[in-house]
Amino acid sequence: MTAHATDHAVVVVGAGPTGLMLAGELALAGIAVAIVEKRASSAVVGSRAGGLHARTLELLDQRGIVDRFLAEGQPAQVTGFAGRVLDLGDFPTRFPYGLGLRQSRSEPLMAAWVDELGVPVHRAREVTGFTETGDCVEVALSDGTRLRALYLVGCDGGQSLVRRLAGIAFPGEDATISNIIANVELAETPAWGIRQDAYGVQSLGRLDYRVVDGRIVYADTGPVGVLVTERQVNTGEPTLAELKAAMVAAFGSDFGVHSPTWLSRFTDATRQAATYRRGRVLLAGDAAHIHYPAGGQGLNLGVHDAVNLGWKLAQVIRGVSPDSLLDTYHAERHPAGADVLRLTMAAGLLQRPGARIEAVRGVMAEMLGGDEARRHLAGRLSGLALRYDLGEGHPLLGRRMPDLDLDTAAGPRRVFALLREARPLLLRFAPGRFDTSPWAGRVQRVDAASAGDWVLPVLGPVPAPTAVLVRPDGYVAWVGEGTDAGLPEALTRWFGAPA
Repeated sequence: MTAHATDHAVVVVGAGPTGLMLAGELALAGIAVAIVEKRASSAVVGSRAGGLHARTLELLDQRGIVDRFLAEGQPAQVTGFAGRVLDLGDFPTRFPYGLGLRQSRSEPLMAAWVDELGVPVHRAREVTGFTETGDCVEVALSDGTRLRALYLVGCDGGQSLVRRLAGIAFPGEDATISNIIANVELAETPAWGIRQDAYGVQSLGRLDYRVVDGRIVYADTGPVGVLVTERQVNTGEPTLAELKAAMVAAFGSDFGVHSPTWLSRFTDATRQAATYRRGRVLLAGDAAHIHYPAGGQGLNLGVHDAVNLGWKLAQVIRGVSPDSLLDTYHAERHPAGADVLRLTMAAGLLQRPGARIEAVRGVMAEMLGGDEARRHLAGRLSGLALRYDLGEGHPLLGRRMPDLDLDTAAGPRRVFALLREARPLLLRFAPGRFDTSPWAGRVQRVDAASAGDWVLPVLGPVPAPTAVLVRPDGYVAWVGEGTDAGLPEALTRWFGAPA
């Protein structure tokens, strides 16, 4: 299909964090993208995701927008497992912490960024179906309009209509517990806090709070967040009556609960799409994977999906790379998602009550008291230790590029600042051929010097390379160790055939 025959190059379904991040990535690459969202505004109701992990902060820094989030949130050690906080303070990153920031505040920041990039958002509309032909996808909307696109990406949550209509299987584990979460008002004042009982985690607290010396200090007034583990597994949206019954069972009283502004239910069901791509239809975020929210992984995992997919989709649409580049999206993100799902299943199980689970939790906590185990698990949970399988070679290959301070001909620069436009980057640290001229206009080349040590999370110090090829998502695609051996092949693999 020719460019003039389509309404948009990409239609993204869902304006949550995943869909917004993907739209922003595509817009940076000059791709005509539009979002379809059933909600009428960017306002987020309810106590959804509560924080951003360290690697997510790095990704936002790579695009030059992290300061917006830091100004709204509270740096904190948000990574934890088996009841133990996993401190990132000694990790080699500018963000050796997470950020306490509710989705009700982080998502509007993303929406504002996407608006600045000029991405149209078709709000108060739902996708009702789509038809894929040889060269496009035609999408039907609830208001009777139709959109045509080269690619359709479902970022429409765990109940994804896009996934179901595409016929993509969603295998996994059924729910064994369910929780009700709500934002409400209370007629009585209970004891605030989180506890575990014979059924699971129970929590009551003001939505407005501060963390002082590692302790939560709740506001004196304002709406209340409630989390209760139900005594039997339920599904579907809960009612106020069900919330009251669950609170009485958990706390002995419903404390006169009233005026809910948000009521929702989640379970520990764990599922992952069999494939993240079928033809011109792709999945990202909760549409591709659902899991128990232990560890606050969901929003972060979706943002990482989006950053991996965006530049690949852009290059295929521009004709720079073959369609097969999109297959690397599934090849890289499906294993990454599977690892997170394993961790959330384990973390959810360790939250269960009972003497046997308590014994396992205690042993795990003891093990995580050692630095090696702490760093290993913290690296995985924070996203900082992720490695894509790009073959054998230098320890940097397939890992996040460190945000080094560089001396360049244009003055001091940070690596992440050179990634702001989501373009590939060849950094040369020593004289050498490292010829990228056949890829001129596609790959930026910067000669630089860095006095800092090359240190990776968990692995520690690694040999300093003489050149590094960095993908737009910040992951290292090739490492030079004195020669340019393998560079033309890496450039072709990731950024298309030479001109």
